[in-house]
Amino acid sequence: MRVAMFGYQTWGHRTLQALIDAGHEVALVVTHPKSDHAYERIWADSVADLAETHGFRVLLRTRPDDAELLAELKTADLDLIVANNWRTWLPPEIFELPRHGTLNIHDSLLPSYAGFSPLIWAMINGEPEVGVTAHMMDGELDAGDIVLQRAIPVGPADTTTDLFHRTVDLIAPITAEAISMIETGYTPVPQDRTKASFFHKRAARDSLVDWTSPPEDIERFVRALSDPYPNAFTFHRGQELRILRASVSRGHYGGTPGRIFIREGDGVVVVAGPDARRGQSPGLVVERVRTADGTDLPAADYFTTMGGYLTDRP
Repeated sequence: MRVAMFGYQTWGHRTLQALIDAGHEVALVVTHPKSDHAYERIWADSVADLAETHGFRVLLRTRPDDAELLAELKTADLDLIVANNWRTWLPPEIFELPRHGTLNIHDSLLPSYAGFSPLIWAMINGEPEVGVTAHMMDGELDAGDIVLQRAIPVGPADTTTDLFHRTVDLIAPITAEAISMIETGYTPVPQDRTKASFFHKRAARDSLVDWTSPPEDIERFVRALSDPYPNAFTFHRGQELRILRASVSRGHYGGTPGRIFIREGDGVVVVAGPDARRGQSPGLVVERVRTADGTDLPAADYFTTMGGYLTDRP
């Protein structure tokens, strides 16, 4: 097929490589300029560099709303546009232009977790599985008919980093198979919009620990924000403190959420949970932390005395 590709970061890079490996004719590659946004500096394999290595025409765009881009797409006489991790909406005059429309690859099990950072949000929410969906683009973001979908289970110790590596490896086979299905004919599966959910782009405050949450949720929150993602953080004595590893305590501890209480095992228990004052639920064992200057420490070495609080502000 003669295709154009819209994509960014490692997700887009894997998609473009899949098009190259499958022997499709890549007429044009459109990608975003590099960004200083925290979530765009990681998994940042360059789509532009890969395209230029293969001699493809590359356009850098923040938004796809200029006459030059539309003219080039029309001139390209495309069978298909393939998109992955394109960060803004594509208008109908673009996604409807190719003979077969536009195929979007999204790293969630649509219709759930449309939008941004789906793996992180799914991990935070304790989903039992995540995956990748290939769907046809329509006028609503991440809402078009499904061509192909693959799921993987989420294990009890998995981090979002683990899930990233397993889902990104699905991109090439899903892209190749979905395009083959489009070429030979397939039955599109409409999304059940009653099950749809849409998530916003993450910002710094979205990584702030809420000590009134159940400790099981906070432990999962820490795993959801594993390196190289911006970590779960709190404040201690006016300084930001990142929590790198944690577990749910064996014992039950009562008091005020955020209280640095007692050593347990290899860590230090922080009182947590909506009913912490009753003393009938576990706390969070903080096991490893990162200080404001970037130093990683076992929590037992950092919290040399008990008492005091972890808070939501300096």
